[in-house]
Amino acid sequence: MSFVDLGLSQPIINAVNEKGYNEPTRIQKEAIPVILEGHDVLAGAQTGSGKTASFVLPILHMLSDKSVKGPSSGRPKIRALILVPTRELANQVRDNVEIYSKNLTLTCTEIIGGVGMKAQVNRLRSRVDILVATPGRLLDHVAQGTIDLTGIQILVLDEADRMLDMGFIANIKKIMALLPKNRQNLLFSATFSAEIKKLADGLLNNPRLIEAESNNSTAPLITHKIYPVDVEKKRDLLKHLIVMNNWQQVLVFTKTKHGADKLAYFLEKNGIPSAALHGNKSQNVRTRTLSDFKESKIQVMVATDIAARGIDIIDLPYVVNFDLPNVPEDYVHRIGRTGRAGKEGFAVSLVIKDDLRLLLDIEHKIQQKIDEEVVEGFKPTDYANFRVLNKAKKKPTQGQVKTSATKTNAVSPNHKARAEGKKPYSSKTFTKKKPV
Repeated sequence: MSFVDLGLSQPIINAVNEKGYNEPTRIQKEAIPVILEGHDVLAGAQTGSGKTASFVLPILHMLSDKSVKGPSSGRPKIRALILVPTRELANQVRDNVEIYSKNLTLTCTEIIGGVGMKAQVNRLRSRVDILVATPGRLLDHVAQGTIDLTGIQILVLDEADRMLDMGFIANIKKIMALLPKNRQNLLFSATFSAEIKKLADGLLNNPRLIEAESNNSTAPLITHKIYPVDVEKKRDLLKHLIVMNNWQQVLVFTKTKHGADKLAYFLEKNGIPSAALHGNKSQNVRTRTLSDFKESKIQVMVATDIAARGIDIIDLPYVVNFDLPNVPEDYVHRIGRTGRAGKEGFAVSLVIKDDLRLLLDIEHKIQQKIDEEVVEGFKPTDYANFRVLNKAKKKPTQGQVKTSATKTNAVSPNHKARAEGKKPYSSKTFTKKKPV
């Protein structure tokens, strides 16, 4: 099947071919015809599956239909709204729209936080057919009266599960209340949680369900590997792996912003060009960092999960989990940055003994046991028990109260003292001593 078979117009097909794509991906084959027919859609697709083009291409086709008349006077209203959770994803979607609409007269702009409002207001005064926005900044413009959403014909919620994770549900509901009721709704999510299904029930009208791939799946060309290590040697092990294997363009994930900054500083100090990317950075810094990484001006980009769903680098070879994510779905999202568009990718995780439960959850999620390798000089303490969960319950230390689910057997120290005819303990008895 080719893009011509999907019913797209020739100007769009020409732009797709110029980008180097000749055959649609599975999600594109299934979603594009259904969207062109005007149906609401609930689609499940992982990162790297061609998801963005699966809604961008049909939107461009429908909005460029010459048989549909615009307003007889005045500036045309915004007709398509694409809501995304992060600034990086907004940039990626906008880029896709601009690439595939190069032979059309449609216009697109993005509205995101972290940058000044004035330039966005000026842009909104001219014609905008497609608006890509993050929920918070869009509502800022609504509050200031600088945007008109009454002409929206198509609404897209991209990475809907991520938006719910980030607490955007209230903002999404506010935005939906501002839109015309008669519109087409497209909801894309990597997972179908109960919250997503509830959101879909309130948003979609008789939707077509499209599941292009298993919600547990990762790209087939990704090689997974874990490196067991003690926590105090993690930074040195990462440096060793990068240098000894000559890894170029490495995306490293940490749990915290502070951790990302510290790790980037450590690598930079050790001769590996690195930079951190997270929410505390200004939008200009984030944009420059991502651009430098794409152009290989920096070798390593250390990021928090904010970058997991907004970085579009086709040939990214290495993703490293310096810290394992707390949620196994986030592992899938993180490594979805590599192994894209038929390219081979490597997903590497540095795992300490305390991370075993997280590792087992991830392996259950992706339905495979991940190969491990111990690097000479970095073998962890008690490696023989590395994959043995410590299920033993800790005994209460002296002065602690033993509790149970029913608390029927719990005995306070003072109660026990009185029962034994001793003087009750004073509060000083339980004052923690200062460390020596």
